[in-house]
Amino acid sequence: MTRLMRNSDHRRMPWKNGGGETVEVIVHPQGASLADFGWRVSMATVASDGPFSVFPGIDRTLAVLSGDGMDLSIERLGEKRLTPQSEPLAFPADAPTTARLAGGPITDLNVMTRRGVFGHRLTHHVADGAQPLAALLGERLLLALEPLGVSTEAGLVGLQPLDALLLDGAETAEVLPAGESAAFYLVEITAA
Repeated sequence: MTRLMRNSDHRRMPWKNGGGETVEVIVHPQGASLADFGWRVSMATVASDGPFSVFPGIDRTLAVLSGDGMDLSIERLGEKRLTPQSEPLAFPADAPTTARLAGGPITDLNVMTRRGVFGHRLTHHVADGAQPLAALLGERLLLALEPLGVSTEAGLVGLQPLDALLLDGAETAEVLPAGESAAFYLVEITAA
């Protein structure tokens, strides 16, 4: 059930609103469009201030991977600042949202799930040694920020920055940093 997705193989596509480019890491079901996906993980470079694409019936969580950060104005939630040091921010993707860059372009990580069908959680981790990944009734996606290995039931898989590994939630897995430590994001997808 393990699936490796190299950064160089991620699909590049225009934003829904045409304002930039998204790097699609994975979409479920495979081949789904922006109108009918169940869940999706992507990265995007935000190079200018402006509105986010609106996705009816979708929940999203954002994290900043690089850059100084951005200030989001989200309808009903107010103003939120996101930086690479911030905790990921969850909000409805159908709430009108505008971004204002704090100091130049940023790259973000975006997790989206169809409300009422799937749920998700996005967390940042730093492995200072072998770090087991907790079992889950669903699927887990690990996005490496630094070189690391993942020990799975099928063997050891090496990841470079922005490579991703999809794991069945019940599969035993352990993150092994290539150096003294390694940072990564973990996406947990569950049925609603």
